[in-house]
Amino acid sequence: MGLVTLVVRDYDEAIRFYVDGLGFELVEDTPQGDKRWVVISAGGGANLLLAQADNDQQSGRVGDQTGGRVGFFLTTDDFDRDHARMTEFGVRFLETPRDEVYGRVAVFEDLYGNRWDLLQPARA
Repeated sequence: MGLVTLVVRDYDEAIRFYVDGLGFELVEDTPQGDKRWVVISAGGGANLLLAQADNDQQSGRVGDQTGGRVGFFLTTDDFDRDHARMTEFGVRFLETPRDEVYGRVAVFEDLYGNRWDLLQPARA
């Protein structure tokens, strides 16, 4: 899988949050009429296509694309570094970091309320 759509309220606020706050890279931001083709990358796996909601049905999905479950996983090779940077930026973590058999993890919310795991996988 190469690209996953994330419905957002506003392109620019989403770019600021994901690039400045979470450390994603802005891969592409191309105007397409009244829309934009905005792709961001965390450096591995599928990229995210930020799609600005343009009707009531889409607006109703912003922040609740997975029904309250963790739907996105941001992996890191240095959990403590990224957790500290994200916390300083104002990212809201819903729990204290914990160690699981699969790695070090903490659930956080993006600017819209979608739940994510910040995850440093356990070493094999």
